[in-house]
Amino acid sequence: AGKRINGRKRHVAVDSMGLLLVVRVTAANIQDRSGGFPLLEQTYNRFPRIRHVWADAGYTGQLVRWARETLGWTMDIVKGVVGQRGFVVQPRRWVVERSLAWLTRSRRLSRDYEILPQTTEAWFYLANIRLMLRRLERSV
Repeated sequence: AGKRINGRKRHVAVDSMGLLLVVRVTAANIQDRSGGFPLLEQTYNRFPRIRHVWADAGYTGQLVRWARETLGWTMDIVKGVVGQRGFVVQPRRWVVERSLAWLTRSRRLSRDYEILPQTTEAWFYLANIRLMLRRLERSV
């Protein structure tokens, strides 16, 4: 707390296939729990049929209770295994990590070039559209 961190955090909501639903870009000094509220609210407004959400361990606390009481969602927090050493693939978390890897292959998302967070969010959506178009092209 109270650290002066430069940069931005990218909070994303993806579907089970890893396609982007909602992205929120915040300052890096914003805690994940605080950045999760607007992300979940925006996800609920765009996709009201969602009922279950998996989240990283950084989104624990009041956010889980708020999602249950306000949005009617159940949230499962994906935590690491106790006593884990080294890298271990965690269930459901790999979907988001894979999606971020796909999206950051785009040159404009590889670094934080943009001034406004809204511009970065727009580039995320554009990169996702490009990804979906490539997949459609292969299937035709």
